[in-house]
Amino acid sequence: MDLSAVDYKALADFRHAIRSFLAFSEGKASEMGLTPQQHQALLAIRASQNGEATIGYVAERLLLKPHSASELVARLESISLLKRKPSEVDGRQYNLTLSAKAERILRELSATHREELRRLRPMLSEVLKQL
Repeated sequence: MDLSAVDYKALADFRHAIRSFLAFSEGKASEMGLTPQQHQALLAIRASQNGEATIGYVAERLLLKPHSASELVARLESISLLKRKPSEVDGRQYNLTLSAKAERILRELSATHREELRRLRPMLSEVLKQL
């Protein structure tokens, strides 16, 4: 299938919009003292169904190997952003919950990100129509 100049422009614009949003996100996370991966982990844990976030869940959501997710979780725990408690269902696993400090940070970051996505929505919608 041949692509037209319009197709290439739409793809380039879409990738630019994604990179711009990611750069925005990385900057905001940094302002709050987090790495982008730490921010993403906190968001994934907060969004998990029924508070059932585990290291395996974090690995899945962040596309990480389990040992990398384990290190990330340990780092978040060491800076008082995360708590682990043994699972009542499977004693080999731990359920992860955010600390009050992490909840405050994530609430601020999420509100800022939602505003930025709302700002980008018209442009993203237009680019997606072109694809």
